[in-house]
Amino acid sequence: MVSHTKENYIKALFFLHLKNENISLSDLGDELQVSKPTANDMIRKLQADGIVTSKKYKPIRITEKGKRLAAFIIRKHRLSEMFLLQIMEFGWEEVHEIAEELEHIKTEKFFDRMDELLGFPITDPHGSPIPDKNGNINRPNYKRLSQITVGSKVAVKALRESSKEFLIFLNKKSIQLNTVIKVEQIEDFDGSYTVSYGDFTNVVLGKAACDHLLVEEI
Repeated sequence: MVSHTKENYIKALFFLHLKNENISLSDLGDELQVSKPTANDMIRKLQADGIVTSKKYKPIRITEKGKRLAAFIIRKHRLSEMFLLQIMEFGWEEVHEIAEELEHIKTEKFFDRMDELLGFPITDPHGSPIPDKNGNINRPNYKRLSQITVGSKVAVKALRESSKEFLIFLNKKSIQLNTVIKVEQIEDFDGSYTVSYGDFTNVVLGKAACDHLLVEEI
């Protein structure tokens, strides 16, 4: 049975792998906020379990077994977030920390039932894809709002980051998934966007916010 700590490492390794197949010990330590010796000790254990490959002075690589385990952990987390949002009516800014605890439940039937009750969702409350039972993840190729030109209309489909601070910011702006946004103006000086959506006109969004909103042109 994989421990909670090991599961956190596996998940972190998977997300780092999506950015770069070759994972450094420093990046892993930074991701989990642990020292390099602590991370290195866990990597030795994960290598013994066949979850990663690692050699001295070489980058860490997650194996196919590791990817499957990671996908299952992510599936449990994202299904939990949807359950907390849709069934228990938590806000999308509240669900992540609770799901961090629920993802360590081992009983697969629990999450299969959760999936059924939710109607088999394919994304979580922040638009991230939910892996299927076989560990497959569909990753749509959305654009950042900051890549969209003046006059275009887009629908918000996902978030590049879902920190509590950013989600509260979006709540204040009344922006959620599937909000249709029209780009009115782009400021050359700082890359900020003036946009309109719903009952709101000429709302200014900074470049950082536009970078974190993933959209689809309509």
